[in-house]
Amino acid sequence: MRVGFVGLGIMGRPMARNIMRAGHELTVHSRSPGPVEELAGEGAETADSPRAVAERCEAVITMVPDSPDVREVMLGEDGVLAGASEGALAIDMSTISPAVAREVAAAADGRGVGALDAPVSGGESGAIEGRLSIMVGGSDEHFARAEAMLSAMGTPTHVGEAGAGQVSKACNQVIIAGVIQAVSEALVLGSKAGVDPRKMVRALGGGLAGTRVMEAKESNFLEHDFEPGFRAELHHKDLGIALATAREHGVSLPVTALVDQLLATLEHTGRGKDDHSALLSLVEDAAGHRVGDGA
Repeated sequence: MRVGFVGLGIMGRPMARNIMRAGHELTVHSRSPGPVEELAGEGAETADSPRAVAERCEAVITMVPDSPDVREVMLGEDGVLAGASEGALAIDMSTISPAVAREVAAAADGRGVGALDAPVSGGESGAIEGRLSIMVGGSDEHFARAEAMLSAMGTPTHVGEAGAGQVSKACNQVIIAGVIQAVSEALVLGSKAGVDPRKMVRALGGGLAGTRVMEAKESNFLEHDFEPGFRAELHHKDLGIALATAREHGVSLPVTALVDQLLATLEHTGRGKDDHSALLSLVEDAAGHRVGDGA
């Protein structure tokens, strides 16, 4: 398949590389020239706009930061839908509002283009290793056409009609945020009470408290390594989507609202570009104790 990829950030670049490694012809575009040049050196073609990407490809994937960016690259004058041929696929893998995903799907349908919302979970390491969880909203027909190509990046699961992928991703982000906060609180409590946090993590990991989040973020927590795999400011944006969706459907998310405010605190104190595991630092600040420093 001739595949286009728009948005080559922390996640997009390795995802695009895996598309190419799976044998698809790849055309790329991104606001930053560095990743474009890097993938061009590995065999990708380049284009100067999302529209130009779509004019050359049977399927175009977008991976950009937020809903306004998706509107621009999909619906803009120089966007994907302006250049896509009838029968093409437009697949947005960003994390955005379900309402915007449905808006894009309706616009695509009006042009005879198949649209899927297919946000991902798994972080930078999952993108590099091609083991992302991909939550896909859209028609059965469009999913069937895209499934093999999406499988180059991870495990795609069709969860429902347009917007369902984004609702599922919002739920995913609710769980991850809550678990990061819970692990942070547990580590600070145990460490300040005199327990070796490394031994505690090993003990907790063998029981019901063991989680993929604690496993994946162990070194972040224990080494205070907050180099971003997923920025706190982006997780804050995602919880905003979750809370807006909850209001729309009359669902109360009190714990999510609390963690949303804690992520806002990281942003307001200049730590928004740190990894979301930096929530640990807020618990440490409140306790006057750094994990690993002893009681």
